[in-house]
Amino acid sequence: MDPLEQPALERLLAERACERLVLDFVHRLDLGEPGSVADLFTEDGVWRWPEGDRLVEGRAALRAYFGGRPADRLSRRMMANVLVTVDSPTQARATSYFTTYRVDGHTGGMVPAGPPVQIGHYEDTFRGVDGQWLLSTRTLFLPLGGPTPRQRPSAA
Repeated sequence: MDPLEQPALERLLAERACERLVLDFVHRLDLGEPGSVADLFTEDGVWRWPEGDRLVEGRAALRAYFGGRPADRLSRRMMANVLVTVDSPTQARATSYFTTYRVDGHTGGMVPAGPPVQIGHYEDTFRGVDGQWLLSTRTLFLPLGGPTPRQRPSAA
């Protein structure tokens, strides 16, 4: 079906559902349970980072990959320019930009802000499954990045 033939409200709801997945992904990584981002993907979902030669396929592998994040990592991701295109009643795609601030070795409290460690974008595909939109693929493009700094222990 031509996306323009799709009812406007249906298309708008699909766009919003996909945009929410983009935002929920980073929210779960930063403030929730990182391994739970796997629940936002289809059963055969894929996360890839071509430049880093990383490819994670399937919900169980995604749960292990994202759940393996260091417990002492403090991060905040800023998402912007989320552009969702609905291609059919069950297919959509999006591009979104992100900036990541993070530090390892966090033991609590406020940390002095440093520069971002990553600036890039995601290219996503979504699939409607049983009336729910889910990420089918997420590809990371990282033109600007560096190492994650480690917080120094405070002097007691």
